[in-house]
Amino acid sequence: MGTLEDMAAPRTARRPDALTLEVVELIGAVVARYHEEYEEAAAGHALTGAQARLLSLLSLEPLPMRKLAQRLKCEPSNVTGIVDRLESRGLVERRPDPADRRVKLAAATPEGRRVVRSLQDSLRFAREPLAGLSEEERVALRDALRRMLRED
Repeated sequence: MGTLEDMAAPRTARRPDALTLEVVELIGAVVARYHEEYEEAAAGHALTGAQARLLSLLSLEPLPMRKLAQRLKCEPSNVTGIVDRLESRGLVERRPDPADRRVKLAAATPEGRRVVRSLQDSLRFAREPLAGLSEEERVALRDALRRMLRED
C-alpha cells in the first residue's frame, strides 16, 4: 500500500514508448495513403469517395438509410442525396425491406457491384505491399488490427 500522498495523486497516462509512437505514425501514413488512392480510384469511376464507400457497403448487402448513415458516420439526409445520385446512374436501387415494408433498403445493382469490383481491382496499395507478406504475416496483421478495433 502506498503513502497517503501516492493514493491522493491523480493517475496520469504514461507517455507512449518510442515503438508505440512509431506504430501510430505508420498507421497514420497507411491510412492517408489508402484514402488518397481510394479517392483516385473513385474519381476514375466518376464517383466521390463518399459515393464509392456507400456503393461498396451496398455491394455486400442491402441496407436501410439509417444504417448506412451510421456506418458512414454522417447524417441520414446526406445518405439520401448520395443514394439519389447513385440511383440516377443505375448503380443503386431502392426496394422495400421484406421484413418491414415501411422501410426502404438501398441495394447495389449488378452494374453497381461491377463498379465496386473494378474499384477494388484498381487499388494497387491494398494489393502490392500485402503481396510481399507471407500468409502467416497477413494473418498476424489482420488479427492484430481486429484486436485493435475491438479495443474501442
